[in-house]
Amino acid sequence: MRSDLAKPYGQDRLPRYTSYPTAPHFSPAICEDDHKGWLRSVPVRQPASIYLHVPFCRSMCWYCGCHTSVTKQDDPIAIYAAGLRTEAQLVAETIGERLPISHIHFGGGTPTIMAPEMFADLIGTLRRSFCVLGNAEIAIEIDPRTLTKPMIEALGYCGVNRASLGVQSFDPAVQRAINRLQSLEQTAVSVERLRRAGVGRINFDLLYGLPLQTVDSCMDTVAKCVQLRPDRFSVFGYAHIPSFKKHQRKIAEGTLPDSIERHLQSETIAEALLDAGYVRIGLDHFALPDDKLAVARQEGKLRRNFQGYTDDSAETLIGLGASAIGRMPQGFVQNAVPTRDFLARISERRLATVKGYKFTEEDRFRADIIERIMCDLAVDLRQVSRLHGRDPQSAIVDRQRLDSMIADGVVTMTDDRLRVSEGAAFLVRSVASAFDAHLARSAATHSRAV
Repeated sequence: MRSDLAKPYGQDRLPRYTSYPTAPHFSPAICEDDHKGWLRSVPVRQPASIYLHVPFCRSMCWYCGCHTSVTKQDDPIAIYAAGLRTEAQLVAETIGERLPISHIHFGGGTPTIMAPEMFADLIGTLRRSFCVLGNAEIAIEIDPRTLTKPMIEALGYCGVNRASLGVQSFDPAVQRAINRLQSLEQTAVSVERLRRAGVGRINFDLLYGLPLQTVDSCMDTVAKCVQLRPDRFSVFGYAHIPSFKKHQRKIAEGTLPDSIERHLQSETIAEALLDAGYVRIGLDHFALPDDKLAVARQEGKLRRNFQGYTDDSAETLIGLGASAIGRMPQGFVQNAVPTRDFLARISERRLATVKGYKFTEEDRFRADIIERIMCDLAVDLRQVSRLHGRDPQSAIVDRQRLDSMIADGVVTMTDDRLRVSEGAAFLVRSVASAFDAHLARSAATHSRAV
């Protein structure tokens, strides 16, 4: 690993490039009418994906950067679930045919905060409104601290086949500092019960750069996690943006590691997972060699979307719920973020779209380049440019940044073929940013590159 590069590049605030252009560039110029028109023109013979956002938790983790809120009551969740069912029906009616669905992902928040029968009703609505394929991946994000046996049974009954469990860290000091006390035993019991119920594909989410976190505590957490042998790991760096998420102010900035320490934590986790038999996927994912993500990487079919790395090749992503983002062949659409605003629009039988972005040919060109860099840690600029009828040299937006990274050994460039150097994969966002035509015009605050 190139720890010497963490200091000069680590302080840069950059997008995670789960989309291009990124969400700060969405605007109200794209509205409900645009979304309706795009839905009516969706290719109905091509499988699409669905993302559902459930913005509720039982308690707030102080590191959280998601659109969520805390509720101790079940009524708001029931009302919201009814809104999701109505929205799904509205979208299906707008399309006009039962669209085939290959991937469904429940995110949040804590989607498993729903009562089992509520979740079953929602899945039933999706199956009636769309044609959910027999081999569809149905995934859900889970907080093991609140997962119940009845909910696990409902997940299995409803055909959920992948679960992403939040772990973050097993260090008690770190857990207290982020307001998330979660034992290894709680996590292990959840994994065992999920597998027994037929939810056989398990993901773990880990964080580095948390308050009071150390390299040793990262190693200890990984050692405990690999005992449970999940299929995948997502390993993200904590993004401390208290101006955007006020609850993050409860984290003392003096307890946060600097860029060098963050990099050491990240690479320590990576090395431990590689030693345990996992394959590194792009920037921050790891998978067992026979997992679909690892296979997609091997075959050059890895993709990037709002959930991170994926093998989902669908060009249409339908976003349901407050703040949910959808991707149509024409561009992005996003729902109202406040739950009350989302529900108000749905109650009027209107789509909840409040902003979006229409792709230009320039955007499509740069999106392809950035996706290949993020997924393959390499890109053939000549090949991508030929597909878009462009000059390879026109792809580079920030020549000074790219030349600096070439000089520092972050990347190599030969005959318009760019490759991220061995040990520099942690800087792939910095590499991608050299091709981002929107970045210089953005006032958004992003997370640190390292």
